[in-house]
Amino acid sequence: MAFRRAPVFHPFFSSAAVESATATEHGWSPRVDVREEAGRFLILADVPGVALDGIEIQMDKNVLSIKGERKAYASEAEGTFTRVERTAGTFTRSFTLPESADAAGITASGRDGVLEIAIPKKAEAAPRRIVINAAG
Repeated sequence: MAFRRAPVFHPFFSSAAVESATATEHGWSPRVDVREEAGRFLILADVPGVALDGIEIQMDKNVLSIKGERKAYASEAEGTFTRVERTAGTFTRSFTLPESADAAGITASGRDGVLEIAIPKKAEAAPRRIVINAAG
């Protein structure tokens, strides 16, 4: 049985983009899975506790940015926390899209704390024959 190694890092996952996305000054960054399928790229971002209507997705040139905020838990009850592990604050994730991405067709949806961004691929140009015209 032959084992074919798939490319682990595509230009879409450039290391600079990944490093800048995971190290934030705000203290948290949603974890993402990025998958390439036959006709699209798919970004799945874990955003539990973040209201979907508070997430902003923007395209600028070939860079897709996801911005949002998870608000800190506020309670009227008395007492103090003895442990705080959940983070709150704003986040930004940015991804450089490949040339094959069709930015005009990007869609997003969310469910159960997961944001799904679908980025269709552009149709590949079909080969064509060029006719040579006789001059004169």
